[in-house]
Amino acid sequence: MGLNLNRTPMPNQEPQERNKNFFEVALGYDEAMAVAEAERCLQCKNPLCVPGCPVNIDIPKFIHEIATGRVDEAGKTLKQYNAFPAVCGRVCPQENQCEGACIMNKKGAPIAIGRLERYAADWQIAQGGMTQEVAPASGRKVAVLGGGPAGLTCASELARAGHKVTIYEALHTAGGVLMYGIPEFRLPKKVVEVEIDAIKALGVEIKVNSIAGKIATVKELMEEEGYDAVFIGTGAGLPYFLNIPGENYNGVYSANEFLTRTNLMKAYDFPNHVTPISVGKRVAVCGAGNVAMDAARTALRLGAEKSYIVYRRSEEEVPARVEEYEHAVEEGVTPMFLTSPVEILGDDQGNVTGMKCLSYELGEPDDSGRRRPVAIPGSEHVVEVDTVVMAIGQGPNPLLLEATEGLELNRWGNIVADDSGQTSLKGVFAGGDIVTGAATVILAMGAGKIAAKSMDEYLKSL
Repeated sequence: MGLNLNRTPMPNQEPQERNKNFFEVALGYDEAMAVAEAERCLQCKNPLCVPGCPVNIDIPKFIHEIATGRVDEAGKTLKQYNAFPAVCGRVCPQENQCEGACIMNKKGAPIAIGRLERYAADWQIAQGGMTQEVAPASGRKVAVLGGGPAGLTCASELARAGHKVTIYEALHTAGGVLMYGIPEFRLPKKVVEVEIDAIKALGVEIKVNSIAGKIATVKELMEEEGYDAVFIGTGAGLPYFLNIPGENYNGVYSANEFLTRTNLMKAYDFPNHVTPISVGKRVAVCGAGNVAMDAARTALRLGAEKSYIVYRRSEEEVPARVEEYEHAVEEGVTPMFLTSPVEILGDDQGNVTGMKCLSYELGEPDDSGRRRPVAIPGSEHVVEVDTVVMAIGQGPNPLLLEATEGLELNRWGNIVADDSGQTSLKGVFAGGDIVTGAATVILAMGAGKIAAKSMDEYLKSL
């Protein structure tokens, strides 16, 4: 049998069905599909996919276990390296990481590592999960500030090492962006909850409605509450705006608010859940990253007749994952490239009526390596919309940072930490978006894992 150069397709809901519901778009592999895809793996002696994974999963091992009918062992292998395999199998940008490094790229399509990870993790969940071993109690206490991907991963690793861990989460449920940001149709919340429950089973305590910097400062946690170390993983929750006229009109949302209302507070299920959200008939989402795609696709599901992606560069520069962009277009999202708003228009009641925009052309490359958008004189035009969602990035929430004396920050307001996660304060570590700025879920997890290793060494030295 010759080498199979084509990956096994993933079954999906049909576009014109899924754009009206919040059920998961990608339906997942069955056993036959998973085995067929796993059998494509070359089992390289020096696998390039492993260093391409931020949490260094033994990828050839778990794929071989699937190929040989030992999916239970594949699930155990994944959990050994990653607290959230079912999540990562759905939302990781594998094409830029493990799959991007796959040797099969030289001849055909890379192994569908993410799809196989999801298959094995979902199988394990369906069997009731698994019990992970925990080292003997160390007698050391750790406070983790922020219950998002970085904090949860850090907590999981430290708990497995025998330390007593307490997570302080500002919202009413843990998960961070996994719960409030990524829509149900990409990441079902039950999947997130199951993997968080597995972390709780390690002995991790999660205190919700606990805003770090308000309930206690880092100094108070260490000096008064008796914590031996602190991990800061509070993420990037401060939304950016364009600072153009009209951003205060009714109908202008940050992507954070728009998606949090919809996902965490279940506005899509109104009136069963009492969080209203109004999108009107025409929605414009400013930006073209994954968050922008999530917002634009959500708008259609909430009843919008038109949902636009407004981006000042061209299709070639779209930063969103290829799959997410393609899914958005399939579902009816309309891209408006080489376009950027200069003013949001409203009526006498303060409601959005439109967006005044400029058209652009691409000039010379800027510092990012992408061609710089240059406004075309006299190209002003108005786009009629009822709702505008700003999805142009976010920065660190300053609440905790301002309350932490001696904590070194960079010029963007992010925490300065070395490669091990150590900050300028003894016993205080940090990782994820609060250090790097807004990035991917798996990079935050990788940072949490690295910091946990350093913290374990630090705690053992006390």
